[in-house]
Amino acid sequence: MNITRVNPVIVNFRTPDLTCKCVASILEHGVAAAKDIIVVENGSPDDSFEQLSARLPPGVQLIRATRNGGFGAGVNLGAAACSLDFVLVLNPDTYFEDDSLERVVRYFDARPDVGLVGLDLVYPGGERQHSARRFYSLLDVAARRTPLGKYWPFKSRMKRHLMLDAWAPGLPFEAEWVMGTGFLVRRALYERVTGMDEAYFLYMEDVDLCARVWQAGERVVCFPGARLVHDHQRSSAAGPFSWAGRMHLNSLMRFRSKFRVPLLRQPGIEGLWK
Repeated sequence: MNITRVNPVIVNFRTPDLTCKCVASILEHGVAAAKDIIVVENGSPDDSFEQLSARLPPGVQLIRATRNGGFGAGVNLGAAACSLDFVLVLNPDTYFEDDSLERVVRYFDARPDVGLVGLDLVYPGGERQHSARRFYSLLDVAARRTPLGKYWPFKSRMKRHLMLDAWAPGLPFEAEWVMGTGFLVRRALYERVTGMDEAYFLYMEDVDLCARVWQAGERVVCFPGARLVHDHQRSSAAGPFSWAGRMHLNSLMRFRSKFRVPLLRQPGIEGLWK
């Protein structure tokens, strides 16, 4: 792979061990050169910055945020230091096991209308996480946040929301939005849409970014086979009265102030605009 085209950005918050593992996998599989990797230490209240300073490979850029402004703010801080064709946004609890990202870069080169590509997230055991989604209706939110989603007719609705059938052919497919755990975006486009909306402290900033990529006239795609291991269970799947659940719902209200979230019918892409 041509390792001079991708700037990985990893936002660390109290996860120095995971961040170092992620960086090591980037170097092992030739995703990027050390000097092009950007780690943002996002105001952790522990000794993360000192650990990262001592343990990251030589050349890796370590940026210390003056405060924890949330995940989106951390990504934006890292993206501002990028200079290459693509920004690769990664959670610290992810790592590569192969060089399949090269196929994504070639795909971008062949399709100038594609602006953002979500990677194929898998759990450590190999189970696919299904990282593509359709935009929400309020009924979808209720089905996901409560036990309703386990029962008919909500179960089939959740299958559609999670785009489960789209993966079967094994080919890249359009996704309304992709999870921010691991994605590649053209740097010029990321700058044009002004990056992530920092008003989201946590959750929904990926949904918002994908909506604005579509709004800018470029496509969002998910790429089966471009594997990225995600060693974590999303805490936003917790109940609506947990801290994570409340944070997710607050972010949904922010999204709803900018885009349409219908009561019953999934809006699709065109139906987002107010």
